[in-house]
Amino acid sequence: MPHLTDVFRCRHGALAILIGAIFLMVAGCAAPEPPQVKLEKADILPLAIDSNFSFRKKTQFLNDPSTFITTGPKNEAIEFERKYYMWPATTQLDRNALRGNYLNFFWWNHGTPSDVTVRLEYRQANLGPFVMAREKSYPAVKGSVRTQFTIIGDDYLENGPVTNWRCLLIVNGKIVGLTQSYLWK
Repeated sequence: MPHLTDVFRCRHGALAILIGAIFLMVAGCAAPEPPQVKLEKADILPLAIDSNFSFRKKTQFLNDPSTFITTGPKNEAIEFERKYYMWPATTQLDRNALRGNYLNFFWWNHGTPSDVTVRLEYRQANLGPFVMAREKSYPAVKGSVRTQFTIIGDDYLENGPVTNWRCLLIVNGKIVGLTQSYLWK
């Protein structure tokens, strides 16, 4: 006759396997981030703001060791973020490829699922008033989404840091949501 402790061990083991299997299935359902496409020219689009689409948060990080402040007390959170964006660089060539601007936009669609294109329009220090653009497209999106744009490597090393930007949510060729930096004109 099995001991009561053996029965509990068996149930805990089965529960752990079940939770692990559910975790793997959910992780497999996560959609990969679409590739960012560099545009030759950013077309002007009509404005049709829709309250179902909105930006909820934006973050930006400049990953350039030449701009890091090394005096004073160290901030562990900033150190962690620097290491996060530099991983897995091992050589100077790898580190240069990861130097630059990382812009994250958190947005949502509260309405019906829609095909959404997220466009980042930006200016860089060495290009003056010239506007660059990148896009990512999401099919049938509803709910909360994070979009990350990176201006790193040669784009950053040749053209300098991003000086100002605006980010657009585009549905059916119309701008339904937007956010911008304070310096955008």
